[in-house]
Amino acid sequence: MKLNQLSPAEGAQHRRKRVGRGVGSGWGKTAGRGSKGQNARSGGGVRAGFEGGQMPIQRRLPKRGFKNIFRKIFTVVNVKDLAGFASGAVVDAEALIRQGLIKGRFDGVKLLGQGEIDRPVEVKLNAVSKSAMAKILAAGGKVEVV
Repeated sequence: MKLNQLSPAEGAQHRRKRVGRGVGSGWGKTAGRGSKGQNARSGGGVRAGFEGGQMPIQRRLPKRGFKNIFRKIFTVVNVKDLAGFASGAVVDAEALIRQGLIKGRFDGVKLLGQGEIDRPVEVKLNAVSKSAMAKILAAGGKVEVV
């Protein structure tokens, strides 16, 4: 199968409804908005979350907990993921991104100790667990917390 042979499933695509194009179309005159009222007007309607003056649900529900706006988000990599690096390679955040091991937005990278490594590598990351550090050093590598 090729890209030019792909087509959407039967009934998945609909033509756009063109309203206000005369009474013969079935969607003329008021164009499906009814007669008068707030929703019939240009720019009419109520804001998101408005419940007609009733106390809205986002204000009725209790607020709980604490959200730390200074929280640091760490992405994790395991020792077994370092198998793709050559012996003596420098493993830092940029190298992990190039290898496709991490992506997205984060404040730091932490190396965890799951798996084994059989070659010495130089690790320069924001955080390293004790077990990961022991495995890297046992393989003859170096660990630097930056």
